[in-house]
Amino acid sequence: MKEFELQPSTSEVSLNLDAELNDEQRRVVLEGDGPCLVLAGAGSGKTRTITYRVAYLLGQGIPAEQILLLTFTNKAAREMLSRVEDILGHEPTGLWGGTFHSVANRILRRHADKIGYTSSFTILDSEDQKALLKGVIKEKGIDTKNRRFPSPAVLLSIISYARNADESIEDVVERQHEPFTDLIPTIFEIAKEYEQKKREGNAMDFDDLLLQLLRLFQEHPSVLRGYADQFRFILVDEFQDTNTIQASLIRHLAGIHRNLLVVGDDAQSIYSFRAANIQNILGFKDWFPSPKIFHLTKNYRSTPEILQVANHSIAHNLHQYEKALQATRAAADRPSYVPATSSEQEAEYIAQQILALHAEGAPLSHMAVLFRSSFHSQQLEMQLTKRNVPYEYRGGLRFFERAHIKDVVAYLRLLANVRDETAWMRTLGHQVGIGAVTAQKIYHVASTGEDLADVVLRALEIEAMLSVRAKAGWGSFVKTLERLLGRTGVADTIRAVVASPYRDHLEMEYPDYRERLEDIEQFALFAEPYDSLDDFLAEVTLYDGFGAERPPRDANEDRLVLSTVHQAKGLEWDAVFVMRLHEGGFPHKRSLEDADAIEEERRLFYVACTRARTHLFLTSPLASGFDTLMFHQPSTFLQELPKALLEEVRLKRAEAPSRRRRAGWGYDEPTIVLDANGETVSVPPKSLLRSVDEL
Repeated sequence: MKEFELQPSTSEVSLNLDAELNDEQRRVVLEGDGPCLVLAGAGSGKTRTITYRVAYLLGQGIPAEQILLLTFTNKAAREMLSRVEDILGHEPTGLWGGTFHSVANRILRRHADKIGYTSSFTILDSEDQKALLKGVIKEKGIDTKNRRFPSPAVLLSIISYARNADESIEDVVERQHEPFTDLIPTIFEIAKEYEQKKREGNAMDFDDLLLQLLRLFQEHPSVLRGYADQFRFILVDEFQDTNTIQASLIRHLAGIHRNLLVVGDDAQSIYSFRAANIQNILGFKDWFPSPKIFHLTKNYRSTPEILQVANHSIAHNLHQYEKALQATRAAADRPSYVPATSSEQEAEYIAQQILALHAEGAPLSHMAVLFRSSFHSQQLEMQLTKRNVPYEYRGGLRFFERAHIKDVVAYLRLLANVRDETAWMRTLGHQVGIGAVTAQKIYHVASTGEDLADVVLRALEIEAMLSVRAKAGWGSFVKTLERLLGRTGVADTIRAVVASPYRDHLEMEYPDYRERLEDIEQFALFAEPYDSLDDFLAEVTLYDGFGAERPPRDANEDRLVLSTVHQAKGLEWDAVFVMRLHEGGFPHKRSLEDADAIEEERRLFYVACTRARTHLFLTSPLASGFDTLMFHQPSTFLQELPKALLEEVRLKRAEAPSRRRRAGWGYDEPTIVLDANGETVSVPPKSLLRSVDEL
């Protein structure tokens, strides 16, 4: 005999809301009709609340196809739909759930003919976009070989930001890419032609999916009416991250039934550089008169002591919804504030404290070090490598693997060894009008020179064998070499590279050129103790090759996480270190004169703190650099906190046998250990500052 199990209908599913949700969450689920703003603090269970709201609606007999759930990532969409399925016991067939872009694609496939496309339109990825832009540049006869011109990646960043923020190209260039102001008319024409090419090719990029959907709704009100009528209930996750176009789409779709429930946290709005507009959440009350406003403030992640720090910090922002996270966990230790004499000592403390926690049984993967800017990790990476601590770098490459650092090293290698073919090919590859074949010609002549100075003396001889286009690039390259030859110290030589036409290369090639320049300055600071270029290159090469020589890591290997704060949003760890908390570091120096920017930096600090479950360490170097010390004030965000909220850790000096300075690691830094009483002690370094107490 066979058996067939009958599944209950959605309306028959019983939701035990009293047992599964707290009072705040339950109110949202039961009372979330009409325009609703849910202010969901960090760790407050917003995903759980949204999924139960969807399950509740289905349980009330609302057809699945009348519910629209919008998220920002495919991962979030899959997680929410999976949770709804777990609650119901079966798949909610017909439910519209996904990212803004996936939902837009679904609608556009049905109505593409109304806006001049076919239903089989192509979606371009970033590589496709850059290839198309290269074609446009070539067709317009723009000579990128004899003069510097923004790369396709930079052009895309300008065009995309302008479209998503609903701003003009002129405004974006003047604010974000001032060196290109004289190119604004050309960039505008390229953007115009790029749009035309996509249309002719029946293709859309990711920005088009949203913009063309908005156009469809605006030009064909009947289509909009159909979807606005269909979606009786609309739920939006991470509303604080929406841009102007996404907000407009939401308003259009919610125009009939007005059952719009948006969930977000203005205190976690940190993506303005991606055109996210915090005014969407702050101004939600202007969209609909008298919306319902719910607060999810019970935090299930962090200890009360960590939340006190986060609450006190964010309270200093003027433009926000006031709220305070409430802990559900038991009291624990206060977060630690660790002022260090230098950025090197800061990195060493973090590395040794991590090892101490690991020795007590904490897995490395349950710990993370967060920083404001990617270059902040350099000295810590060196310390972790010295101690053989495995780590993964989230959101980018390790410091010495970054292209611009390798570029600078290539210039230094030319100084050390004029016969270094790889260095010649890499550095010549940046020059206008010089391709691989021409670079080989130059190398064959240059490699016969005694040194780089000899090559510069023979510059005219090499120029004579080059084409007109290549001569311009060679002339620029020689100017760079002359700058290098005029410097003595390794650090000064690195800075000479940045002061050369190589800087123009960075600005033209990379949308994030400012961050790359900061990386190179950090590299120069690292180089300051070195008198010998050969010693420096050997140290860097050994470090760079260290990871490459190791066997492939097991995917399940226990590894520490290093991450920028932006990449860490939505994640959590038992122990979190937030480093480089000094003025100009965190907050970033570009924000110090801008009230709106400093508020976003404070939100970023809030996000960093609320990633921690049990242990939070806030570290601040009072100086950075090597031979040239730069002194810092502790971060505004530290100074704003009541001292009673933090446990200050002073790095005391302990007597130890003198150690010979190890070439390649700068001045000996303190070895920080824990004594029998649990106090942090350290071996004195050779430093101008012997102790924090001296300041």
